[in-house]
Amino acid sequence: MSRLDSAIRRLQAQRDCLTQAAALIADIPGPVLELGLGNGRTFDHLRQLLPAREIFVFDRQVNAHPDCIPDDDHLFLGDFLKSVPAAPARIGTRAALAHCDIGSGDKAATAALAAALSPLLGPLLAPGAVVVSDQPLCLPGAECLPLPDGVAPGRYQLYRVAAQSGDGQASSGE
Repeated sequence: MSRLDSAIRRLQAQRDCLTQAAALIADIPGPVLELGLGNGRTFDHLRQLLPAREIFVFDRQVNAHPDCIPDDDHLFLGDFLKSVPAAPARIGTRAALAHCDIGSGDKAATAALAAALSPLLGPLLAPGAVVVSDQPLCLPGAECLPLPDGVAPGRYQLYRVAAQSGDGQASSGE
């Protein structure tokens, strides 16, 4: 497969997973988290897909198209491992959706980042929240969800965070 074909399939998978995630969170209140602004395409897509939701964006630096840059109140700049743990105080509520687009050309570094980031996401996510990720994550208490038709296994991942039971304890759904 050419690199162009691979990129097209990756972007189609990303779009299809985000569309499915938006439907899954319809009844879950909370903002959206975008980890990895990049050039801003996904942020722009999320704004159109979920226009009533606040979107908080995390990235090391801004390299996005000028029309695809969030305002300063919705932007966390710096290392994910520092900005994500500091975010709950600023956001003030748990998110219904997190999109993690954290892959780089360095497989080992990407795997290490995914492993380090996974436990940091929990305090940001509402019960029942959905996580869409380009990398496998280990989210305690979360279940893997089926991918949309046409998305190859391993190309993208979908997770559902455990819902709260009546006693306020997380339920694993198993």
